[in-house]
Amino acid sequence: MLIAAKHKLNITPKKILVVQLGDIGDVVWSMPTFQALKAAFPNAEISVLTRKPFGDLLLDDSSIENVLQTGNGNIFAQLKFLLRLRRNKFDLLFDLRADERGTYLSLLSGAKMRCALYYPGWTWRNRAFTHLVNPPPEKERIWGAAEQSLKIVRGFGIKEATNIPKIFVSPEIKDKTAVLINAEKIDAGQGFVTINPFSRWSYKEWGMGKWGQLMSFVWGKYKMPALIIGSEEERKRADKLISATNFPFYNFAGRTNLRELAALLQMSRLHIGVDSAAPQIAAAVGTPALTIYGPSDWRDWAPPGNKNKVVLPDMDCSPCYKKGCNGSGRSECLDKLTVAKVQDAVETMLDNNLSKPAGNTKMLECE
Repeated sequence: MLIAAKHKLNITPKKILVVQLGDIGDVVWSMPTFQALKAAFPNAEISVLTRKPFGDLLLDDSSIENVLQTGNGNIFAQLKFLLRLRRNKFDLLFDLRADERGTYLSLLSGAKMRCALYYPGWTWRNRAFTHLVNPPPEKERIWGAAEQSLKIVRGFGIKEATNIPKIFVSPEIKDKTAVLINAEKIDAGQGFVTINPFSRWSYKEWGMGKWGQLMSFVWGKYKMPALIIGSEEERKRADKLISATNFPFYNFAGRTNLRELAALLQMSRLHIGVDSAAPQIAAAVGTPALTIYGPSDWRDWAPPGNKNKVVLPDMDCSPCYKKGCNGSGRSECLDKLTVAKVQDAVETMLDNNLSKPAGNTKMLECE
């Protein structure tokens, strides 16, 4: 186990495995790292290991040869997966997170050179790797979630070309998604907006009634219907939100897989959502994203780029990094965030967006 601020790669790898067992957003934010590795080793075969089905977002990326996805199957399925992993005979491995499962799989992969970030005090985890990079001093902190994985590969002399994630969507997936949209007979002459009011954590959510008011404004001024996205578990909540409105509002929660969701977001003129994976995906497919932040720090998680915006509460305690105020599971800063403030941001973004051709909605014409 070698620990240093900088390492030199003395091998020319033929097969590289990148382990990213985080959530959907973590996979999206790791995309600049995948691209950096491919640029540094253009002749190497790049494989990425994710949790199932998050790796689906990488299936149309030509810089990634193999997407390996691990689930929660029985012991026999896990052993079969491990044997498949070892048969690849990886020369070089990067683990982009600090979790036990990723550590075990990295060690058992059989990769000759296993690289990760050094964590003081986590002795057994550190010993699973052959090379560890010391994290940069806090005073040198660079904001942005892409930095979490880029700082690891930089420790091996690998430089990124960008810190902005990009998701590729194939024509076949666009066509499938267009059929799904056309089946709803959506009147979208000006295009449509997508919204994601839901988060896995309730303390990141804005009031449901406020979403109805906001989308009523969008329809009244721009005649753009709203499509709600989310998981299958959130579909009933979306139905409840729609039942309280009297304008075109469509429930797509749980109706798309991840690749189709990326296509749907790419067709949208604007995505509006809370701190979750959806704004990250929208921005990565080229759609302007407006994200509402409360207790979490937008400087770490907001999609980069001038066309993406954030709306922040007017309370000095935000961001507090807490899971709700006083253990309530709700965040007062978001409860007090007005519709008017979010509406102003939406209006600015749509006025700017509608001055440009509706390139992302062209697939609506597909039959």
